[in-house]
Amino acid sequence: MIYFDFAATTPLDPEAAEVFVQASTEYFGNSSSLHDIGGQSQDLLENCREELANLLGINKKGLYFTSGGSEGNFLAIEALLSAPKKTGKHIIAGLAEHSSIHGVLNRLDGYNITFLPLNSSGLIDVEELERSITPETILVTVQHVNSEIGTIQPIEEIGRICLEHDIHFHSDFVQSFGKINLRNIPQLVSSFSFSGHKIYGPKGVGGVYVDPAISWKAFFPGSSHEKGFRPGTLNVPGIAAMTAAAQKINDRMGKNHDKYLELRAAFMDSLKPIKDFVHVHQAESVSQLPSIIGLRISGIEGQWMMLECNRYGFAISTGSACQIGMQSPAKVTLALGLSTQEAKEFIRISFGTSTKREDVIKLGETIVGIVNKFKL
Repeated sequence: MIYFDFAATTPLDPEAAEVFVQASTEYFGNSSSLHDIGGQSQDLLENCREELANLLGINKKGLYFTSGGSEGNFLAIEALLSAPKKTGKHIIAGLAEHSSIHGVLNRLDGYNITFLPLNSSGLIDVEELERSITPETILVTVQHVNSEIGTIQPIEEIGRICLEHDIHFHSDFVQSFGKINLRNIPQLVSSFSFSGHKIYGPKGVGGVYVDPAISWKAFFPGSSHEKGFRPGTLNVPGIAAMTAAAQKINDRMGKNHDKYLELRAAFMDSLKPIKDFVHVHQAESVSQLPSIIGLRISGIEGQWMMLECNRYGFAISTGSACQIGMQSPAKVTLALGLSTQEAKEFIRISFGTSTKREDVIKLGETIVGIVNKFKL
């Protein structure tokens, strides 16, 4: 089976796995315990916090470790809403946000929420966002990179608009962490989330940055971990392994980007025999993560195409793994204004560090063969 679903999750890097085992056996103490064994775990934890803060260009005092991106999104939004810059009950969010964002917004009572669609290039219209702002707007939440089509949202512009209007800005960095240089962006947001298993770290660990100047209130009263940000004993081995994976992918970021550009071009070239049926949802290269390709093939349901590819030994997806179990269309298809039938045709191919050019071409040729058989 050849894997083309790296946007859903990645395999654990062997070096990160070694760190995980070492930390689990040698630094097993509870980082909150006051004895020396707990102190060793606490020292490792703080070293990881400092290293990740340096990689991200943030103040380590605002970095909190979580169980992953979904929990991070929930806690970040709740933290910002507990300390708004002004009085109001209006929130602006992208319609294509991850299901965890929709989950926390749907549970809020008394808030008026404006959902912004994407334009034909898969991007938020900044002018439409600015027109949507009212005196009551206290929060904007827009993901940095869409997990289903890989478009890079204009975070810098959105951040400046929010600063001008005294609005908190949360961004989901789960798909951009380790793939885009983020060091110049954090000062433009109030908070952001990230996850370890998208960068060859372990599952069940991630982080949130909240601007230390924000005096948030804990969502879970009485929580003693992470300055009260969340309850539960910290997964120090997982955090150490995630940090090792982050260091490694950060060093390879430029090389990976160039590689994915070549793989994307090779894949698109392999689909030329069926180009009249293929619709790729993407932005210009400057606003597009090359490792994620979201597309439709006219007349062929994405789930059927995914199963056929699986039969031929290729693992692709029909969108965010957090949404698939609900059997509902990828949120990006709604945000793009696709019809119900078009939404059902959506599939996603995503590359990783182990992806080979010859495998990309084989996948393209396989899809062409499946389409030709289907169309006969």
